[in-house]
Amino acid sequence: MIRIATGADAEAFHAIYAPHVLGGVATFETVPPGVEVMRERVLARLEHYPWLVWEEAGEVLAYAYASRFRERAAYDWIAETSIYVRPDAQRRGIARRLYGTLLESMRLQGLHQAVGVITLPGAVSVAAHEAMGFTPAGVWRQAGYKLGQWWDVGVWQKTLSEPANPPAAVIPFRQLREQPAWQSLVAHGD
Repeated sequence: MIRIATGADAEAFHAIYAPHVLGGVATFETVPPGVEVMRERVLARLEHYPWLVWEEAGEVLAYAYASRFRERAAYDWIAETSIYVRPDAQRRGIARRLYGTLLESMRLQGLHQAVGVITLPGAVSVAAHEAMGFTPAGVWRQAGYKLGQWWDVGVWQKTLSEPANPPAAVIPFRQLREQPAWQSLVAHGD
């Protein structure tokens, strides 16, 4: 089932995320943030953006969230997305359904664009984003140094809605989650 993350999920998130920090390049963090930091991240993001969980039999198998793309006010209608799936839950369609619900949640908020930032070559992530309708938007050359080498980072972008002029204010997720449209979405997302 798809549900909203809580602070109590921090330990499960940490278990999924830490291996990417220590041995992968899906994230450029180099030290696992710890359970308490994960809890703080969840609670802080949920004020403004969705952080969703795929859970089965009481176990967190995947999580996806949106976060602020840049600090300037003109960027209010674009958000960066992230998704992590436990290795034993991959190749089951969980990522596609969870990410789809995240993107639709963002659209309901009034966000105009979603951005996926992918360490290259990242073939699996690139294919997943493109299957969700993201298109390449650029490459940051030698953007990060991790695991003894420099990595390029690609940016993929998805239009969630046509922009209004002027745009309406984005609905904070803490408000959206109480609305019937979002509750219906999550009820049908799994």
